[in-house]
Amino acid sequence: MMSLAACGTGFILDFLFGDPVWLMHPVRLIGAWISFLEKRARKLCGDSDKKLLAAGVVLCVLVILPAFGIPWFLLYIAGYIHPILEFILESFWCYQLLAAKSLKQESRKVYTELKKGDLPGARKAVSMIVGRDTDRLDEAGVTKAAVETVAENASDGVTAPLLFMMIGGAPLGFFYKAVNTMDSMIGYKDEKYLYLGRLAAKLDDVLNYIPSRVSAVLMIISAYLLGMNGKNAGRIYRRDRMNHASPNSAQTEAVCAGALEIQLAGDAVYFGKLYKKKYIGDAIRPVEAEDIVRAGRLLYGTAVLSFLLFGAIKLLSLIT
Repeated sequence: MMSLAACGTGFILDFLFGDPVWLMHPVRLIGAWISFLEKRARKLCGDSDKKLLAAGVVLCVLVILPAFGIPWFLLYIAGYIHPILEFILESFWCYQLLAAKSLKQESRKVYTELKKGDLPGARKAVSMIVGRDTDRLDEAGVTKAAVETVAENASDGVTAPLLFMMIGGAPLGFFYKAVNTMDSMIGYKDEKYLYLGRLAAKLDDVLNYIPSRVSAVLMIISAYLLGMNGKNAGRIYRRDRMNHASPNSAQTEAVCAGALEIQLAGDAVYFGKLYKKKYIGDAIRPVEAEDIVRAGRLLYGTAVLSFLLFGAIKLLSLIT
């Protein structure tokens, strides 16, 4: 019951305040640890594919264990001192692990630059939230990149961590975030990360399989509730939900594209190399800057429905 209350408190704090930028985020610490381990692995393994594959396994273990174990231990100590201290600490961590408002705020920066007519500024703003190269994107490309990120992170940044926190509190939330961060840093299928990041990418696929699909269904419901094209969202979801190299990323992107009646995805450049990608959605109308705002509304609607659904299930499991 305390973990449920902590999740609820963290959810509300995230909606009200967003990420506390004045404080070092735990995920940044996890990212720094991953970078350190990657450098050590490459120094020890050289160019050996087998060694890099094995090092990837060791790296995953060395990241996941402290990401889960340290929060669990600190909560145990806090609970031993006083239950209220444990509740405050877990609530704050739940708050940090959710990213609804920060994602909306970062995407709004892109929107603001586009509305000012500052394309270079918009490219710079969107580069902060996407992994692709942005220096040659036109206005439509910048908008699509921002919308796709908001749509995908409705699951990665809200639904998935919320689900894991409802199951196992903040420690399991950190477990999820550790895997998700590894995937975002070393989970690429290019020459550099094909072996070192293989296990991290597979783990992320497994952990996000259910949350991404639950998030997609809830986003369709949100589209109806928000007066968007829910029928088209469901149609595009059924048709295009697998139009991505990842089995999970296109789930919510397809819903968003359908709800907004626009076409997303397509070819993109990463680290100077062009990657061919399938399109998601139909270009019923041209992409416009306002789609970033609409995607943010879908994000919030999906987040609220996720919390209500998972919270109800958690509460029922506690009282039965």
